[in-house]
Amino acid sequence: MGRRRPGSRRQVFSGVTTAEYGEPMTKWEYVTVPVLVHATKQILDTWGADGWELVQVVPGPNPQNLVAYLKRPVTE
Repeated sequence: MGRRRPGSRRQVFSGVTTAEYGEPMTKWEYVTVPVLVHATKQILDTWGADGWELVQVVPGPNPQNLVAYLKRPVTE
């Protein structure tokens, strides 16, 4: 790891606005969705049309299934 220059700051952007900057934090809601391997695109397109963003896909209970984790901002 390189040395930092005096006075330099490392900035990390997480995609979440924090209260530190005077703006409200984004609140998220999450859902897990079983996904059939042969219908992956149709299932994810349907959820995406409702505003859900894919976070991760992991193996399901058998080779024909996956589990998708999705999130979207909470609208208040």
